[in-house]
Amino acid sequence: MDRAVVVVEGATLATFVTGTITMLIIGVLLNIVGLGIFCWALFALATHALPFFVGMTVGIYSIQAGAGPFGAIVVGFVAAGFTFVGGRYAFSVARSPIVRLVIGLLFAVPAAYAGYSVTLVLAHLGIPEGSWRESFAVLGAIAVGGIAWANVSMQTDPALSVCPETSGRIAEFSEHEAD
Repeated sequence: MDRAVVVVEGATLATFVTGTITMLIIGVLLNIVGLGIFCWALFALATHALPFFVGMTVGIYSIQAGAGPFGAIVVGFVAAGFTFVGGRYAFSVARSPIVRLVIGLLFAVPAAYAGYSVTLVLAHLGIPEGSWRESFAVLGAIAVGGIAWANVSMQTDPALSVCPETSGRIAEFSEHEAD
């Protein structure tokens, strides 16, 4: 019994991973993931519009003052972080509702404007009717402004408070003292 092996040159091995349908499905899924990450980044940036604006302004001024690119980036991040933390702390220690309203609006209004602008641009991509684009943009502004307000007002108790037992000195609250 002679057995012959026939080798066919140029034959391709068809696997599940190289199929046309599989590549289309993977492409669509990766596009959805990429769009989701893009929208998340835009939303996160829009809700922190005031600290971002302050950081960019200080960074650009630092470059013009001669700090160099690295120094301007560092100064911009420090200014943005200080604005965010200082705003949250100021909101938490303020007892007057009017002061809290003003601080909250300082964070929420720029965020709402950024949310409106981003939503309007994204609505231009897929909605042909102008009134529907504006409606979605207003909803985006309300959502982003509301989230920014919630982010600022999350911390209602100040980190340092005056303790009556310590004769008015500032004392830190710890979990051991609560028991």
